[in-house]
Amino acid sequence: MHTSRLFTLVLVVQPSRVLLGMKKRGFGAGLWNGFGGKVQPGESIEEAARRELLEESGLTVDTLQKMGQITFEFVGNSELMDVHIFRADHFHGEPTESEEMRPQWFQLDEVPFHCMWPDDSYWFPLVLQRKLFRGYFKFQGQDTILEHSLKEVEEV
Repeated sequence: MHTSRLFTLVLVVQPSRVLLGMKKRGFGAGLWNGFGGKVQPGESIEEAARRELLEESGLTVDTLQKMGQITFEFVGNSELMDVHIFRADHFHGEPTESEEMRPQWFQLDEVPFHCMWPDDSYWFPLVLQRKLFRGYFKFQGQDTILEHSLKEVEEV
């Protein structure tokens, strides 16, 4: 029987570039990623997304657009990760390094997929194209996708 935990992921996108963070410790350390984390008790998914973005990057946003939802399963772990993915096009503040993340802008044609979670190359382009999606990825460790599904949807 699987239980699942809620997570958020925010991608800050501008017309020619996207902000990613180098994860400095913990789960996914050494990989570029969006900003996010666990939803805390009593917090809405969007509140958690805003809080994690602020904690990890120093940025605040007026509007978050929900783009997708992906369920991750890791072989040997009974807990599924239910990740809600948001896009932010406008922000306040300057990206600032935190204990967990080192933010850096990347041109959209230079997104460092070779240094990111392997699933990112599947769904990331959908976020950039403003397409809504739902997905499922089953991992062996952090490097191997055993199975996956990804489909565009009308609403998330």
